[in-house]
Amino acid sequence: MDSELLDVQPLRTLAPMFPSSSVVETFSVPGGGPFIYVRPSGPNFLSPTLPPPFPSFPTTPQQAPSIDNHDEPVAMSGHTSASGRQVKGRMRVSGRKIGTSGTETSSAGSSKVKQSRKQLQQRTRTHGIGPALVPSCQDPRESAEIVLMAFDALRRWLLQQEEAKEGKDGNRRPDLKAGNVLMTNGLRANMGKRMGPAPGVEIGDIFYFRIELCLVGLHAPTMGGIDYMTSRFGDGDDTVAVIVVSAGVYENEEGDADVLIYSGQGGNSYVDQKLEKGNLALERSLHRGVYVRVVRSAKDCSCPTGKIYIYDGLYKVEESWVVKGKTGYNVFKYKLLRKPEQPDGIATWKKIQKWKDNPGARGRIILPDLSSGIENLPVFLVNEVDDEKGPSHFEYVTKVKYPRPLSSHKPLEYCRCPTACLPGDADCACVHANGGNLPYSSGGILVSRKPLIYECGASCSCSTNCRNRLTQKGTTIRFEVFKTTNKGWGLRSLDPIRAGTFICEYTGEVVEEVGLGNDDAEEDDYIFQAAGADDKALKWNYGPELLGEPSVDNSSESFGSLAQRISAKKMGNVSRFMNHGCSPNVLWQRVLHDHSDEGYPHVMFFAIKHIPPMTELTYDYGLSGGDKSHMEKQCLCGSPKCRGRFG
Repeated sequence: MDSELLDVQPLRTLAPMFPSSSVVETFSVPGGGPFIYVRPSGPNFLSPTLPPPFPSFPTTPQQAPSIDNHDEPVAMSGHTSASGRQVKGRMRVSGRKIGTSGTETSSAGSSKVKQSRKQLQQRTRTHGIGPALVPSCQDPRESAEIVLMAFDALRRWLLQQEEAKEGKDGNRRPDLKAGNVLMTNGLRANMGKRMGPAPGVEIGDIFYFRIELCLVGLHAPTMGGIDYMTSRFGDGDDTVAVIVVSAGVYENEEGDADVLIYSGQGGNSYVDQKLEKGNLALERSLHRGVYVRVVRSAKDCSCPTGKIYIYDGLYKVEESWVVKGKTGYNVFKYKLLRKPEQPDGIATWKKIQKWKDNPGARGRIILPDLSSGIENLPVFLVNEVDDEKGPSHFEYVTKVKYPRPLSSHKPLEYCRCPTACLPGDADCACVHANGGNLPYSSGGILVSRKPLIYECGASCSCSTNCRNRLTQKGTTIRFEVFKTTNKGWGLRSLDPIRAGTFICEYTGEVVEEVGLGNDDAEEDDYIFQAAGADDKALKWNYGPELLGEPSVDNSSESFGSLAQRISAKKMGNVSRFMNHGCSPNVLWQRVLHDHSDEGYPHVMFFAIKHIPPMTELTYDYGLSGGDKSHMEKQCLCGSPKCRGRFG
């Protein structure tokens, strides 16, 4: 037999195995919750009014807040470590060297950056973290979402700048650059390590970049799968694991949704693993019977890293042993069992994979494809709530029907690019129309929300594979129209959706302006005419300010209500089932591609944030603002920030 019992020594004999590191201070605030915390000593931010990071609250009666939080080094040059200390090294952001203090080391543009920093510091003194990043309440969920939204906005902006440069660097890592900027400025949620759940992070939440786990306080090291801390117990201090990340690198066993066989860390193919650091912390967690957070991964070829990280909740270490690895050297193994009665995490992914492999396995299907083959992928129609057989009849269409032929509209200016439009190409008419940059990244992600996006049209010389034809190609998401418990029919996806991903177009027929007292208009619940942009959509562009660059225009005046009205009552697609949400995960964007009449744009939906599979898709319908032709309705979205009405 290749396994044996672990010979666990008392901690006093193994103390040197834990590397010493700076202490992360924690503070007890009765009844408090985590804030986005900005270090008052940070290089770019001065915010004496913000509270300190909040403590690690115990998950069992015998646990207490952390005394010493040992952080492993963050594998990044020119970064701030998880403990808040500066680490030697420099990094290059947008062609400029940034020293460990966050100051410019090159002379070019230094006065401009200093001036921008003074302006940013002034805004921070007044508003805390700058007007675009201030949460309206002390809600940990909102704090985590704001941090992730700021990270991804900056990451997208950095990628756009890199792609526009000549002689592109093939080793771009805008995720690390963006993460470094946020951490250097102390812009993170849940600064202190803690045992148990991370406030603001929910089971099933997904992350496309490892650095995102660090920014929300879920997992401190950017490398290394085990994070640990020293906590006080009834009989003294002990160092225990707080989280493990199963990233598919080691020989873990993940077939069971409630059981994880986790391989220890350290060593390599030709060296025995040692009972130290994270391995020892997991062993002490077994001895103490404490719960450990677990992040599991799933393969996704559509994202840059090839995998998605899923927070799967709390597990308890039940057993440990040593086996001979494939190369004959000792590997530690830990059996972790999931805490009962938690919401589904990785189990949802495993269930969906079965449905994808065998669509017949999906229960309560009313129609296997609501679109009757019109969409690129079938649209399930399911009802797991009652016996209703489906929504009222409508014609499924993927295009907007205009009151007059498109030929009567003013044509778009066309480009003469031979194969595809290139970012930053000054000779491309479509690049010029979009303000000097293409609106989408090479991976098909919307870079920033704009008053209007111009895509390449039928007269353009570029091929159909040009990235600037994104929304015209239709959706690539596996949708499911489902019956909700209290809002009629809704829309969700069987696929994970990354922030900035194109979801679908709002299709239907463009109707004339309706007058007051028109009964038919009052009965039409499928009119799209959102009044302005919601708060989340306006904040979605934030990012360049962190580098001293001009902010992206996100004024509410730029995103006013539409002049046209699109009705999906008689004809439409999956978008007609998207319900209102006061805390939406979807935003709408004007796009032109088949004409240049700005009064009749296409309404395209994009993801505001990463959306886990089987999560209802919602956007903000807005408020009527006194328009009597619109009747406001009671909101049932269930959001903590629900304003009670919409329409």
